[in-house]
Amino acid sequence: MNSMSGATPAPAPDTDFLQDVLAGLGARSKHLYPKYFYDAEGSRLFDRICDLPEYYPTRTELAIMREHAAEMGQAVGPEALLIEPGSGSSVKIRLLLDALQKPAGYVPVEISGEHLQTSAGLLAQEYPGLEVLPVCADFTRPFPVPYGRVSPRRHLVYFPGSTLGNFTPDAAVELLRQFRQVAGANGALLLGVDMQKDVATMEAAYNDSAGVTAAFNRNLLVRMNRELGADFIPERFRHRAVWNAAYGRIEMHLVSEVAQQVRIGGECIDLAAGEVIVTEYSHKFTADDLAALAGEVGFVPQRGWSDHRGWFSVQLWAATDPAG
Repeated sequence: MNSMSGATPAPAPDTDFLQDVLAGLGARSKHLYPKYFYDAEGSRLFDRICDLPEYYPTRTELAIMREHAAEMGQAVGPEALLIEPGSGSSVKIRLLLDALQKPAGYVPVEISGEHLQTSAGLLAQEYPGLEVLPVCADFTRPFPVPYGRVSPRRHLVYFPGSTLGNFTPDAAVELLRQFRQVAGANGALLLGVDMQKDVATMEAAYNDSAGVTAAFNRNLLVRMNRELGADFIPERFRHRAVWNAAYGRIEMHLVSEVAQQVRIGGECIDLAAGEVIVTEYSHKFTADDLAALAGEVGFVPQRGWSDHRGWFSVQLWAATDPAG
């Protein structure tokens, strides 16, 4: 018998996407939010990116999980409720589930209800003894944590893939404080983060020779045309990804090749030739960055696992005191 409870229903459709796009394109420094990359085509392209030779983060994190998941499970302890914001359909969660001792349940949190139900259903079939409790929500905002039949000894929030690096420093702090509330008393966070390394390696990961990342970036324009009635011509935009040393991050851009005007949501957006729309930040971390960040948001680093080159790290942070 598969054990999957019905997903918490998604909120009624609203205008967040349009409002976020108009606010970002109306700002002095034009930007779009990377969470909107992931329609069906964007998700497919990102899966291709993860297999590219230049894109080291996914395979490096997977290697760490395969080598050290058993140690992670021991460090977490038995009967943890595993909560994964932005769950997707990753193999990493299966490695972690295999390593945990009698997990009290699994709570995938995903904004796409259809994708959530599909991936949660598959996981429930693979793990018939595991209670899967999907939540359809935007994990950047407070979301409910459902409970199943087994009372958990602790909450473990799992946030892999260096997704934290996509947030500005202030937004990352806010998000981690929210995760601290979700973790609660005696809770923990298992966090995957990409570390700073030579610039050529980092830039190549976002400028692949096959052009898949460029297609992924421009697909955001296609999505806005389809869902918001915009009239972007994607061929008029060039993909670019560069290292910004001052902020410790890769910045992904769409560069307007010509002076042009785009209509969206009843608004006209003017773009000069060479003007940049920032579509993603990918912050890279140092050990000092992580230690300072953990303390700021109410966690203390407990264990850390890395690859032999120190390119990527999986950090286990424990709650310092009961959440307020």
